Amino acid sequence: MNNSQLVSLFYIVALFALLYFLMIRPQQQRQKKHQQMLKSLQVNDRVITIGGIYGTIVKIKEDSVILRLADNVRVEFLKSAISQVIQSGDAEPNE
Repeated sequence: MNNSQLVSLFYIVALFALLYFLMIRPQQQRQKKHQQMLKSLQVNDRVITIGGIYGTIVKIKEDSVILRLADNVRVEFLKSAISQVIQSGDAEPNE
Protein backbone atom coordinates (compact mmCIF):
# COMPACT_ATOMS: atom_id res chain seq x y z
CA MET A 1 0.00 0.00 0.00
CA ASN A 2 1.18 3.47 -0.70
CA ASN A 3 1.00 6.46 1.60
CA SER A 4 -2.31 7.87 0.28
CA GLN A 5 -4.09 4.55 0.85
CA LEU A 6 -2.85 4.45 4.45
CA VAL A 7 -4.10 7.98 5.04
CA SER A 8 -7.51 7.08 3.58
CA LEU A 9 -7.69 3.98 5.76
CA PHE A 10 -6.74 6.05 8.81
CA TYR A 11 -9.54 8.55 8.08
CA ILE A 12 -12.10 5.74 7.80
CA VAL A 13 -10.97 4.16 11.07
CA ALA A 14 -10.97 7.57 12.78
CA LEU A 15 -14.49 8.27 11.51
CA PHE A 16 -15.81 4.99 12.91
CA ALA A 17 -14.05 5.63 16.24
CA LEU A 18 -15.60 9.09 16.41
CA LEU A 19 -19.03 7.70 15.57
CA TYR A 20 -18.68 5.09 18.31
CA PHE A 21 -17.63 7.53 21.03
CA LEU A 22 -20.12 10.25 20.11
CA MET A 23 -23.22 8.20 19.32
CA ILE A 24 -23.15 4.50 20.11
CA ARG A 25 -21.40 4.44 23.49
CA PRO A 26 -23.52 7.21 25.11
CA GLN A 27 -26.71 5.48 23.97
CA GLN A 28 -25.56 2.19 25.51
CA GLN A 29 -24.80 3.99 28.77
CA ARG A 30 -28.28 5.58 28.81
CA GLN A 31 -29.86 2.17 28.21
CA LYS A 32 -27.89 0.62 31.10
CA LYS A 33 -28.88 3.48 33.41
CA HIS A 34 -32.56 3.10 32.42
CA GLN A 35 -32.44 -0.68 33.00
CA GLN A 36 -30.92 -0.14 36.45
CA MET A 37 -33.65 2.38 37.26
CA LEU A 38 -36.33 -0.13 36.19
CA LYS A 39 -34.77 -2.86 38.34
CA SER A 40 -34.73 -0.58 41.38
CA LEU A 41 -38.43 0.38 41.21
CA GLN A 42 -40.28 -0.07 44.49
CA VAL A 43 -43.86 0.23 45.68
CA ASN A 44 -44.83 3.85 46.58
CA ASP A 45 -42.24 5.37 44.21
CA ARG A 46 -43.53 8.41 42.33
CA VAL A 47 -42.82 8.01 38.60
CA ILE A 48 -43.40 9.70 35.27
CA THR A 49 -44.30 7.62 32.22
CA ILE A 50 -43.00 8.28 28.70
CA GLY A 51 -46.40 9.83 27.98
CA GLY A 52 -45.94 12.37 30.79
CA ILE A 53 -48.35 10.76 33.25
CA TYR A 54 -47.49 11.12 36.94
CA GLY A 55 -48.35 8.21 39.21
CA THR A 56 -47.42 6.21 42.27
CA ILE A 57 -46.48 2.55 42.00
CA VAL A 58 -49.03 0.33 43.73
CA LYS A 59 -47.88 -3.10 42.53
CA ILE A 60 -44.91 -4.40 40.58
CA LYS A 61 -45.32 -7.35 38.25
CA GLU A 62 -42.73 -9.13 36.10
CA ASP A 63 -43.04 -6.90 33.02
CA SER A 64 -45.48 -4.25 34.19
CA VAL A 65 -46.40 -1.97 37.07
CA ILE A 66 -49.74 -0.77 38.34
CA LEU A 67 -49.81 2.98 38.96
CA ARG A 68 -52.26 4.94 41.07
CA LEU A 69 -53.02 8.10 39.11
CA ALA A 70 -55.74 9.47 41.41
CA ASP A 71 -58.02 8.15 44.13
CA ASN A 72 -59.51 4.85 42.94
CA VAL A 73 -57.79 5.18 39.54
CA ARG A 74 -55.25 2.47 38.83
CA VAL A 75 -53.68 1.81 35.42
CA GLU A 76 -51.26 -0.90 34.34
CA PHE A 77 -48.17 0.17 32.36
CA LEU A 78 -45.23 -1.73 30.95
CA LYS A 79 -42.10 -1.20 33.02
CA SER A 80 -40.36 0.09 29.91
CA ALA A 81 -42.93 2.93 29.78
CA ILE A 82 -41.53 4.43 32.99
CA SER A 83 -39.22 7.27 32.02
CA GLN A 84 -38.09 8.47 35.43
CA VAL A 85 -38.53 8.19 39.16
CA ILE A 86 -39.31 11.42 40.98
CA GLN A 87 -37.07 11.92 44.00
CA SER A 88 -38.77 12.95 47.23
CA GLY A 89 -37.07 16.37 47.10
CA ASP A 90 -38.35 17.17 43.60
CA ALA A 91 -41.26 19.50 43.13
CA GLU A 92 -44.66 17.86 43.13
CA PRO A 93 -47.05 18.62 40.26
CA ASN A 94 -50.01 20.90 41.02
CA GLU A 95 -53.02 18.81 41.85
